[in-house]
Amino acid sequence: MQKGDNHGELWDRVILPNGIIGYVFQNYLKELPDRQIETINVSLDKTELKKGETVKLKVEILPDEAKNHEVEYISSNPRVATVDSTGNIMAIKSGTATITVKAKENNVKGEIQIKVFTPVTGIELTVQNIVMQVGDQFAIKPIVTPSDADNKNVIYSSKDESIANIDTKGNITATREGNTKIIITTEDGGLEKEIDIIVVKKLSQEEIKFDESLKVMQNEITGWDIEKLNVENIKDKIQTLYKIEIYDYKGDELKEGQKVGTGSKIKLVDENNNIKMEYYIIIYGDVNGDGKINSLDLLVLQRHILEIKRLNSLFLKAGNINKNGQNPSSLDLLIIQRHILTLKTIEQ
Repeated sequence: MQKGDNHGELWDRVILPNGIIGYVFQNYLKELPDRQIETINVSLDKTELKKGETVKLKVEILPDEAKNHEVEYISSNPRVATVDSTGNIMAIKSGTATITVKAKENNVKGEIQIKVFTPVTGIELTVQNIVMQVGDQFAIKPIVTPSDADNKNVIYSSKDESIANIDTKGNITATREGNTKIIITTEDGGLEKEIDIIVVKKLSQEEIKFDESLKVMQNEITGWDIEKLNVENIKDKIQTLYKIEIYDYKGDELKEGQKVGTGSKIKLVDENNNIKMEYYIIIYGDVNGDGKINSLDLLVLQRHILEIKRLNSLFLKAGNINKNGQNPSSLDLLIIQRHILTLKTIEQ
């Protein structure tokens, strides 16, 4: 409609939806105000979102004449999920939140509740293969990632329970000589990891004896004096009827005088080169396997905590310096820093 422009002009030009043009006397016309928003309907294709997922909220505004009127988007719990000015929802962490779309011109609103969950993405193991003696037990403690996953439960199984079996808590029992595999499966996602198991004959006290300064737990040895940790020092602390071979974490055999670090393997072999037992060396704080604790280990542990490059196997255990069985954290980082600054030596 176009009003008359001249003073006293009472006829207005009107264009109808069908294109017809005409004129209407002003006394017969009354301008109506814009219709306000009466209803807001909101919906999502799914209301359970994975952490880190982004979805677009679907919004219907009624009546149609008000669909371009301004609305605002509100999250009841921005720590769980945020929503931007165009209705994009981002899942931040596990929990629930209500997303509200509210008209700016009145109190009309629409709401929808969402749930955010954190799925399992992986399993980290402190061991990848275990040599056990008949009758021995070994407790495994897989670390399910990420640390805030909603369901960290795992299921254990053995490919041959007559050689080694495992209970629901991760305790392996060696029952007879042979080779098998232990399988760890996450309840969430069905992710799997395997541990190779070799069961050998039980060694007698006459066959092997360790120095009292060492801490031997299953097939892992700690308690080393890292200032003197070389091939000769290790052989001096183990009395055995068998030949001692020592390999670094890469699998290269170490010779006299060479430094020994985390992940190194002590192998006992008989005259026919048959493996009688294997032990692994752990140095708490040495997370790169060079047998030292310095700024390089600090960097490696920082990269693990920031999830840039994750530690695995025995290095994961060496990084858990406070020995609480958990994934290495900033607390372990602090302990290394204090060791480097000679404020407090890491206890092996």
